[in-house]
Formats: sequence, C-alpha cells, structure tokens
Amino acid sequence: MKPFKTTISHIARLILWAIAIAGACGVVAQLNEPVPPVFHSKIGDKAASRHGEVKLAVTGQKLNYVGCNKALRDTDVYSPKSAHFHPDGTKYYINSLEGCMTIVYDAATGKKLHVIKHKFADANAYLWAKPSGLYHFTHYSKHLNTFWGRPVESAFSHKGRYLWIPYYRRSYDLNAQDPSAISVVDTRADTIVRVMETGPLPKMVAASHDGKYMAVTHWGDNTVGLIDISSRRPVDWHWATCITVDHKLKLNFSTTAKVDRDSHSGYLLRGTVFTPDDRYLLVGCMGGVGGIAVIDVQQLKYLGRLTGVYNARHLVIDHGYLYASLNAAGIVQRLALDTVLDAVRRLGVRKTAVLKGWQACRVGRGARTISLSPSGNYLYAACNAASELCVVDTRTMKQVASLHLDSYPVGLDISADGRHVVVTSQGRKGHGGNAVNLVTVDYATPEPNLLLAKAAATSPVAATGAGKLAQTKAAVEKAVKMPVGQCLTLLLGVVLVVLIVVLLKVVNRHSHDKAPHAD
Repeated sequence: MKPFKTTISHIARLILWAIAIAGACGVVAQLNEPVPPVFHSKIGDKAASRHGEVKLAVTGQKLNYVGCNKALRDTDVYSPKSAHFHPDGTKYYINSLEGCMTIVYDAATGKKLHVIKHKFADANAYLWAKPSGLYHFTHYSKHLNTFWGRPVESAFSHKGRYLWIPYYRRSYDLNAQDPSAISVVDTRADTIVRVMETGPLPKMVAASHDGKYMAVTHWGDNTVGLIDISSRRPVDWHWATCITVDHKLKLNFSTTAKVDRDSHSGYLLRGTVFTPDDRYLLVGCMGGVGGIAVIDVQQLKYLGRLTGVYNARHLVIDHGYLYASLNAAGIVQRLALDTVLDAVRRLGVRKTAVLKGWQACRVGRGARTISLSPSGNYLYAACNAASELCVVDTRTMKQVASLHLDSYPVGLDISADGRHVVVTSQGRKGHGGNAVNLVTVDYATPEPNLLLAKAAATSPVAATGAGKLAQTKAAVEKAVKMPVGQCLTLLLGVVLVVLIVVLLKVVNRHSHDKAPHAD
C-alpha cells in the first residue's frame, strides 16, 4: 500500500508542476503576443445596452500621444497606470507610472489641481519612517533614498485623509529586486507627508475597514506586508509584519542587464482585498499555480490558497460576492462570499481548498481593473487587449455594453453616484497608451448616490425627516419613561375603550327611544 500512496503523491506533484509550468508559459505567451492594433477614442463616442439600461459616452480626455488633439494634451500623462476618485467625490488621482508623478484633477471641471512628483533626495530624509528590519538591501548600498519612484496603484485611509501610493521600483534598482517604497499623500494639500520602505515590486495596496492595517502586496517575491496605521498620526505608523505566501523568492538578478520582472516573479501577487469583517485578507495569484492566497489578519499568518480560479488579476468584494477579473481569459466572475469563507475555514492541515460554483461572463480580452456601480447591479471592466470598457449586468452575469477606448485600458474607478468612470490607458511595447478617458454613464434606473447616503448616515439630524422622527421618539420616551412602541399601544387601547363606551351609549339610547311606553 505504501508504494501506491507514494505513486499518488508523485503524480499529484507532477500535476502541480505541470500547472505551474503551463501558467508561467501562459503569462509569458501573453506578454509576448503581438500588440493588438492601436485604437484612439474621441469625445462624443457613445455606446449603449440593447434595451437602454446603460448609456455610455466619452465626455472628457487627457491625452499625450503623437498626433493627439492639442487642446486635450497633458504632458504629465505618461504611462497612466491607475485612477482613483477621492471619497468625497471632489477630485480624482491618476498615477503616471513612467512619469514618476501623480496628477490630481477636479472631478467637476477636469482642471488640473496638483502634480505630485515622486522624487526623493537627501533633503527629504525627514519624510522617512525608521527602517523596520523586515526588508534588506542586497544589491545596492549607496544613496538608497535618492531616487525617482514609479507609482502603481493607490488606496485611501483615514476617511480619505491620506492616499497611499506604492512604487514599482526605485529608479536605480533596474530589476526591482531590493526594497522599494510607499509614499503617503495628505489629500488636504496633496503633498507627500510620509515615506516607508516596502518589499520588492509592490503593486497593490488595500486598507482594512476598521482602519487598523494597510496591506501592501509585493509582486516581486511572494510576500504581503501589513502596516499598522491605527494611529491618526503618520509618525506612529509602523510595519506590523511581512507574510510569505508559500515560499519567498530569492532575488539575484543582474544590476546592469534588464530582466522581465512582469513575468519572473513567482505567484505574481496582485488583487488584494480585506473581507468585510477584516478577519481575512485575500490576494490573487496571477501566476504560478494560480488561486487566491488567504491571510488570517487576526493571527497575522498565511493560511493557504483557494484554488479553482486562475490568473486572477483584480479582486473586489461587493454586495455579498467576491468578484475576480481573469486577465488572460478575458473573463469576470463572481462567487458568493459565504461560499468563499466556507472554503477558507477548510484551510488547515491542507494548504489548499477548492472554490466551486463561479458565475462567469466573458468580456474583452485582457480583463484588468474592475469596479461596481453603487447598486452593485453593473460591473465595469477595463479590457486591455480589446481596448474596451465593458459593462456586465451582475444580476444575469451577462455583458450588456462595451465602449471602445484608447489602447490599452488598464485602470479605472467609478464615482460615488455611478455617473462617471475614469479609465487609464497604458502603452504596450511602445504602442498606444498615454490617455485618460472620462466616461459619463446614464442609467434607465437611477443609481443610489453613496455620498448622499453616507452624509445622511453621519448627519447629526440624519436628513430632516428621519432625524426629526428619531429625535421626537427619543423625547417622548424620555418624558414618559416608556418606549414609544408601548406608548402607542397604550394610547390605541384607550381610544378603543372610549369608542366602545360611546357606541354602547348610542345603542342604549337608540334602544330606549324604540321601547314601548308603560301606561
């Protein structure tokens, strides 16, 4: 029996290795595929769903490619990677990766408000947090904090007060194999107020809902870091831990010859999201054997991987579902969050658990960033190879509309009222890119405005009607020392008694009038 078990074990290992090799080949093949034809959109371009549920129109652009409309040219738009609306809806941020800057625009007028340059020298030493001891330089030793940073993604914390921006690499680190960095922008003035070290090649960042942690996912070496941001003071923020997903990569590339780190990076950790209760952190594995890595945030440890999903680029949790974009396949899919959490609980001695029951929808090739409308009824996907913004009705998981945009869409964000989608288009091998499109959306059924809902929930009066009713209820309860519900019940009882008495009197009187008189 032992030889049989050994044979099964060897077969399982061979299968895993085959999957890993196939996955790596798939990523490499995708990177090496011919560049799709370049498409340029223009203001006024439109698209709509078949029955008019959703109507899309390009209403604004920021361009910087050869031959673009000079009136729309913005020379700061250089390889735009990601876009994010500020939580208060007043402005949005664009990370220009190769431009080493973040551009801030007014959401209403499109006017450029600020340009945040990610350049550091000795004079910026006061911005740096103390070294954590988690990240070590092995290839460089001089002027470590003098560099240009290449901004990738971003995430807000402290109710929008701070914006966290990780750098793909420090400019001198040719192959992104030594520690990179993450900067923190105070959004009141849109200036950098803190810089912290990170692991190699950080891409995604995500803030926990309780405001305790900022997760930093390192594409470069299969690790995920957690920064303790529970304090309101940036000076108090510090690294809590750095967690390895299965195995940490040993990086020893050349310092003079360029290596393709977009593919030679292990699991290619990307999409990162906290569960609503902040108990777990889910991280998509775009490469390797695929799956979704699970980190127990309470215990600060790696639990294992959820399989049954491959090449997951972006993860979103919304309205009780986990959504994932599968880049190479051009698919977006979702699974009930409860099903995901059931699988997480099965992780223990076994380091993997299978996710089953996905609902999938094929969209344009190269599905990258995804975001959902306020109601959760519509999902928007930036489809890179297809040069499209695709819209999926999540109630049916069917694509209902698509709009061609400048090649090649990669990042997007949607406004709190669902009416505006900002899409960044990054170049591929010197083709396309250098474009930001603002798309306006009209819905047959209006979407809820999350800003108004938030304001109503946090208002001292809570939107006149509901607020006054609550205040009146509290005043009555305080005066009579009895819950309003009981007061109303008692009052209704009194009214019924009075009505019964009145009716009895009327009946008695009527009976007396009709009775025969005595002689």
